[in-house]
Amino acid sequence: MTDNMLRAPAEAKYADELDWLESVDDGPKPFSWRLSPRMVRLFILGSERADGLEREIPQKWFGDRAFVERAIVTLASDRGLLLIGDPGTGKSWLAELLSAAISRNSTLVVQGTAGTTEDHIKYAWNVSMVIAKGQSRQSMIPSPIMTAMERGVIGRFEELTRATSDVQDALISILSEKYVSIPELGDGDGETPENIVFAEPGFSIIATANSRDRGVNDLSSALKRRFNFVRIPVVTNKRSEAEIVRFRTRELLRRHQIDLEVPPSLLDILLQSFADLRAASASAASDDEKLESALSTAEQIGVLEDAILHSQFFGDRVLGAGTLAGSLVSSLARRSPEDLAILNKFWHGVVEPRGEKDQGGPWEDFLNGGREAIATLS
Repeated sequence: MTDNMLRAPAEAKYADELDWLESVDDGPKPFSWRLSPRMVRLFILGSERADGLEREIPQKWFGDRAFVERAIVTLASDRGLLLIGDPGTGKSWLAELLSAAISRNSTLVVQGTAGTTEDHIKYAWNVSMVIAKGQSRQSMIPSPIMTAMERGVIGRFEELTRATSDVQDALISILSEKYVSIPELGDGDGETPENIVFAEPGFSIIATANSRDRGVNDLSSALKRRFNFVRIPVVTNKRSEAEIVRFRTRELLRRHQIDLEVPPSLLDILLQSFADLRAASASAASDDEKLESALSTAEQIGVLEDAILHSQFFGDRVLGAGTLAGSLVSSLARRSPEDLAILNKFWHGVVEPRGEKDQGGPWEDFLNGGREAIATLS
């Protein structure tokens, strides 16, 4: 089934794993959960020998175990969960994995933007059906959140702080009262079962928020009280970051059916370059001296993906350091000339000494490839 999807949701990609875990799961399950909390954690973080399972379950999210456990406990308490952190820290991926493991459905998603309205989290109307037959439950278009309420599953709200305060306030009653009123279906005598949608047991909301968006549309105190916060830090451990990049790269190669080996030396160069750029950004005196990029793990994966595809389609199908350097420069140079000036300074001050020391090696190729890319974009 996943062969016909550009990007399969987690419940489809790992359907076989989820089926097997469900078949051997004898732990207590809150509400209508498909897996027990222990199995949800195991699905996300992978199995260990001590778990005593007949089948190995690979790790899918790379982060602190405590963050995953707190997220699971929050959802078991039927409180809302807010995952907050810098861009590229895996918030959305963790939310998707949690929804897939708990509900076997991670697609009930509302994307927060300046154009998101209250209809997107409650309901709208099929205009042609309303004209033909009037307002009824059949002519109503439930939002993903309302659908999650009716099914007793997890609904997701991406980039909550990008939505306006009116939309955020509409979530307060949903999280508090666990129902949505539909006044258009009332008879004028108050609330009736026909014009209220009650949340089934198991319903909850996982929201994500970008910490860099602070001040865009800050959450009200009332809404904050209805969420448990889990802050996802930037991955700074080089080994953990390498595991994340390898994991995502393997998925990329499988999806594109590419038979290409990523040399460990090039992965080290990519990780070291991002670490050095982050250090330079942290010590910068002003925002003008910082790259616009968040320099996240997700952006490293994007750089590597771009380099792999370029090597596959326009190279000799062998990933080289020069191609990797060109992809890095092209991906991070978002502002011209500001970002190009920062990258040029980094290439002269950091990459050049390594390239001169590594004559004939990958750092020299990386140096030359970056120089060429910077000159082309300047």
